Amino acid sequence: MGAIHEIVFDCDKPAELAAFWAELLDGYEVRPAPVAGDAISAALGLEIQDPTTVVIDGTGPSISFQNVDGQRPDNNRVHFDVQVTDRASTVERLKEAGASLDRVLPTYTVMRDPEGNQFCLYDRPAEAARAAA
Repeated sequence: MGAIHEIVFDCDKPAELAAFWAELLDGYEVRPAPVAGDAISAALGLEIQDPTTVVIDGTGPSISFQNVDGQRPDNNRVHFDVQVTDRASTVERLKEAGASLDRVLPTYTVMRDPEGNQFCLYDRPAEAARAAA
């Protein structure tokens, strides 16, 4: 039905937490940040901000560390992002299996498992969907 795309940590300091996990996990390294945003900010004379999302890549799924403004008690600190071929039909199958729909956004859908844990469904890129079929 789906494949883990990323494991996502909500955190205060993405760069620090990403460095910690990259050091802990064999074969993982911090993904280089795109420099385009920093270059544009510098060219415009704007202050370069700390990244709000930092990703580490390795032998397993990518692990993303994203900054959140404060913690919401209804929000998991760690969740899976799952790629699926047909998001709408997957949502319906998961609802029949006991999951609940939290919210639908243009690029992903937030759901909760039968015990209330959040996870996100993402559309699988077309080339990956064809290969999985």
